[in-house]
Amino acid sequence: MTDTVQARQLIEALGAAARDAAVVLAQTPAGPKRAALLAAADAITTRTPDILAANALDLDYARKKGLSDAMLDRLRLDEPRILAIAQSLRDVAEQEDPVGQVIAEWDRPTGLHIRRVRTPIGVIGVIYESRPNVTADAGALALKSGNAVILRGGSESLHSSGAIHACMVDGLRAADLPETAIQMVPTRDRAAVSAMLGAQGLIDVIIPRGGKGLVGLVQEQARVPVFAHLEGICHIYADRAADLDKARRVVLNAKTRRTGVCGSVECLLIDRAFYARHGDVLIRDLLDAGVEVRADGELAQIRGTVAAKPDDFGREFLDMIIAVKLVDGVAEAIAHIRRYGSQHTESILTEDDATAERFFAGLDSAILMRNASTQFADGGEFGMGAEIGIATGKMHARGPVGAEQLTSFKYLVTGDGTIRA
Repeated sequence: MTDTVQARQLIEALGAAARDAAVVLAQTPAGPKRAALLAAADAITTRTPDILAANALDLDYARKKGLSDAMLDRLRLDEPRILAIAQSLRDVAEQEDPVGQVIAEWDRPTGLHIRRVRTPIGVIGVIYESRPNVTADAGALALKSGNAVILRGGSESLHSSGAIHACMVDGLRAADLPETAIQMVPTRDRAAVSAMLGAQGLIDVIIPRGGKGLVGLVQEQARVPVFAHLEGICHIYADRAADLDKARRVVLNAKTRRTGVCGSVECLLIDRAFYARHGDVLIRDLLDAGVEVRADGELAQIRGTVAAKPDDFGREFLDMIIAVKLVDGVAEAIAHIRRYGSQHTESILTEDDATAERFFAGLDSAILMRNASTQFADGGEFGMGAEIGIATGKMHARGPVGAEQLTSFKYLVTGDGTIRA
């Protein structure tokens, strides 16, 4: 029997179990879902040593595969990160349950009363790389929104994700919910990814969370709907009216806090008027912090920089590297971002309200910020407790995908013996 056939049989079995679980979850009130998430959080806290041991195995495997330092950082767990995962579960547990929320309601002259209410999507497939915390985030948000989920983590995070998944199942068991509500594909075989992408009738939507290669594969092969999550090619534009102290704090944080996250800034655009007034201070800060600055044009004359190549713009480095370019005002900054960006997150540094509004109106990225670090592009920081990813498409979900974004809606229509003339 071929790997492809075995993978399809595996996904069919997981999908059938997930669909049965989804029927139960769609009718489950908020209380048991909250209890399951709190129990899972407690299990993660209790089993921290086991999760760390599993993560050590994954890190060893990843080093042998030659993963970069940034990718290793995405994979690495320590006690504070594990405690943060548990806290995210508690945060999601305490949020308002989106299922059954009335989005709108109205009466018709015919006597009908119509309500549009949130309802679970059904079965969600999540395909992700490296970051084992996605196992908990995706499981929690799917459960909160009444969906069953099938998780396929990266090959390098198999042990860590498995250990976290076991804690999620403990939570389901404690709340007397179907253990198949949160399932994990138990193999590194990439044929399972293709099987998920073709699982029409079993999986209702696929959410990819990873690099350009993974997202491209999903978009090319998927026969089920996809919540697009492209690269995090994030920009910061330092306007002529930017406050220097704010700009220095934001730029340095946006690049250096964590380089391996999708909200890390990859390109800094500096207004010529700002540069004429303040000089190379932003670039010097980055260089002093150990960032490799790939500078365009006259900026390449600054000592310590590297001359930028054309493909350095529109590139997700996920490393201590940034591309820098001078622009003539906000219009040129907008044009550059529209050409090279991935519609993820952009930030403008300015004290001028009109310029900020022009920046917001001129761009169509999922997240636009003013005087704030792009590292805030995160569902937890948006008050969602966690996120499955940052959706960069324009259909259904955009920006951080939390529990609310994992719902659809249906219409509930009430009459009183009402007939149509």
